[in-house]
Amino acid sequence: MKSLLFFSGLCLFSLQALAQTHILEGKVTRGETPVEGVAVYAVESGKGTATDENGKYSLELKEGTYQLVFSYGNQKSLKVELNQDQTLNVDLADAQEVLDEVLVSSLRVTAQSPITYSNLSNEEIEDRNLGQDIPILMNYMPNVVTTSDAGAGVGYTGLRVRGSGTTSTNVTINGIPYNDAESLGSFWVNLGDFASSVENLQLQRGVGTSTNGAGAFGASLNILTDAYSEEANAEIANSYGSFNTHKHTLKFSTGLLNNHWEIAGRASQIKSDGYIDRASSDLKSYFLQATYVDDNTLVKAITFGGSERTYQAWYGIDGETLENDRTYNPAGAYTDEDGNTKFYDNQTDNYKQDHYQLLWNQEYNSNWSSNLAFHYTYGRGYYEEYEEDATLNEFGLPNFQANGEEVTTSDLVGTKWLDNDFFGTTFALNYKDSDWDVNFGGAWNRYIGDHFGDVIYTRFALNNDPYEPYYENVGRKTDFNLYGKATYAISEKLAGYLDLQIRTIDYETEGVLSEGNEFLIDDSFAFFNPKAGLTYALNNQNQFYFSYARANREPRRSDYENGEPEHEELNDYELGWRHSTPSVQVNTNLYYMDYQNQLVLTGGIDDVGAFIRENSGNSYRLGLEIDAVIRLSEKVVLRPNLALSQNKNTDFVSTWNGELVDFGNTDISFSPSIVGGNRISYLPVNGLELSLLSKYVGEQYMSNIEAKTSKLDAYFVNDFNIQYTWRNAPLFKEVVFTGLVNNIFGEEYVSNGYYYTFNVENPDNSTGVQTLDGAGYYPQATTNFLGGITLKF
Repeated sequence: MKSLLFFSGLCLFSLQALAQTHILEGKVTRGETPVEGVAVYAVESGKGTATDENGKYSLELKEGTYQLVFSYGNQKSLKVELNQDQTLNVDLADAQEVLDEVLVSSLRVTAQSPITYSNLSNEEIEDRNLGQDIPILMNYMPNVVTTSDAGAGVGYTGLRVRGSGTTSTNVTINGIPYNDAESLGSFWVNLGDFASSVENLQLQRGVGTSTNGAGAFGASLNILTDAYSEEANAEIANSYGSFNTHKHTLKFSTGLLNNHWEIAGRASQIKSDGYIDRASSDLKSYFLQATYVDDNTLVKAITFGGSERTYQAWYGIDGETLENDRTYNPAGAYTDEDGNTKFYDNQTDNYKQDHYQLLWNQEYNSNWSSNLAFHYTYGRGYYEEYEEDATLNEFGLPNFQANGEEVTTSDLVGTKWLDNDFFGTTFALNYKDSDWDVNFGGAWNRYIGDHFGDVIYTRFALNNDPYEPYYENVGRKTDFNLYGKATYAISEKLAGYLDLQIRTIDYETEGVLSEGNEFLIDDSFAFFNPKAGLTYALNNQNQFYFSYARANREPRRSDYENGEPEHEELNDYELGWRHSTPSVQVNTNLYYMDYQNQLVLTGGIDDVGAFIRENSGNSYRLGLEIDAVIRLSEKVVLRPNLALSQNKNTDFVSTWNGELVDFGNTDISFSPSIVGGNRISYLPVNGLELSLLSKYVGEQYMSNIEAKTSKLDAYFVNDFNIQYTWRNAPLFKEVVFTGLVNNIFGEEYVSNGYYYTFNVENPDNSTGVQTLDGAGYYPQATTNFLGGITLKF
């Protein structure tokens, strides 16, 4: 085995570049269709690459004999004797499944499945991975809308798919649930630079296939972390850009030791001042894995996590401020004794999260395989807030006498804490032959979350004893599911799909909320979620599919805090056509999502910036999605996508002027009827790629009553991306230069916000109340840039 590379500090040395090298290149296809994103690597050297939009790859290797591995969910190995420049074309039609991908195969789908999906490879992520969060890197995927509280893609970010928010998107990492069990949200701020440890991800739109964790009501996102490396390698990546944004990443792998063991890791730090005033972020993260592999066994022990400290930017601004001072941040504002407005320095959100995963995949023979995982996540943190003229009793503090008068308020600083544990197991057994592909699996997960608050400073009042919380509440949730999935080749052209899942949830809380109200929940659910579909291959170029999926989902913690919610129900119908030729690939699908008791956003937010939801009765989403890859030439590739939809509440009823009003059929909040994107890539010379990325999001309402005040205008934003890979650089395997100019035309736009109402007495002194409304906005950055350099050893 080749001796290991050594490294010390920031310098690693490699003598490979001094040896005689040759170019091995070719095209990877499935039948006659080129396949993009296939991982290609040479076992003996550890060098690797991925196929481009035309299915082409190129590797520079020393003269010798190599085992070439081509991996794309399935795997194919070929031996090649390299003594001159050589062309090797590969057909993956008969490829075998690779062990790494089997870890998530029970939750993922392929083009043979009647499910609507898109994939994003690590090569595509790497093009723009300069510090922004995963949702921002997914911005140009079909029917995806992203947003950033700080305005520049670092810190708190989110995404919506088909108009459904983060809490409606099920996220798994290596098949293990990532969504917070109580809030159902996914908080990428806790995993800064996680994109640097992602092998690939798959976004399934709609209900998708059965998965672990919270039910998918808009989409499910399945993430596979880094595969093991055959040979030692390392890389150092640094980037810098607008708003003092900078990222520093160090990655390494020992390669396979004794042909079986590998240790790999990553450490990162990202800092940014944010586009919004004081919306700073300080994110530290790590990823470490130990792998054992042989011909039929793959075992991974993985730990990853991070800490975040962000200045709060979740309050938004009103319309007048948006026009006059769009970067203003009201968080932490207070008035000092001289009447001057100041800002509290430590109005911050602080959280740490550590994940531990033990993954075991076993192939027993050509038909049977299994995977088993155990996991544990420990999260803890708080946000700190300055409260001006706070009511003392609401913070568990007594009133007091001053100058003969009773004082009931005081300026104070409070913290609200969340300390939680999440643990469990996931499992799956797979059988596959020429006609059948069958999966049996499930998961058991347990969550325990402690919520409590402290007052750490008062200007006038007497404080409690140190570390004496003014409220305490504990939430406990147990989630269990079993599923069985089968795909059967009915004929050479027709395949049937059946997916049955049983899921049970037990949720209970005890204690009081921060307002002092008792919060006692004891609720249980038992859901049956069937799914079925057909896939018909008309010929090698055209495939059609139809599927039906039933989904049920429990309310989240805040839904209980705001009322007595009912669980959501969804029937999802998908009809699709996939067309694939060497020059054009088109995916088209119609969908109809029929909801009962959908929990939709009211447009309002609570005291920590979380969006408030309510059951809307009956509602639906009807849409058309189109995405394509069009190869105009060997050097020019277009990747457009378009989503047209109608998103309606049926006979929506809400309170207005103190009375229940039937608003009729109204638009569902935060659901634009047009979402489009495009990427134009130009490859003028080998190693250089220039891309123009465009995103259009149509107008949308932030309320469910189509209030004029709640409308967000449409916006059209363009980014320019450049990447140059310098191969044969002295001392390095590769040096990659990356540049990204976001919003190159300086569009002043708002991607997110909130709507609220309040009641006042009627001005004519008659009985009853009058409802007034308002809105808050989260403006996004105008033109800004990021640039980076990656040294690969």
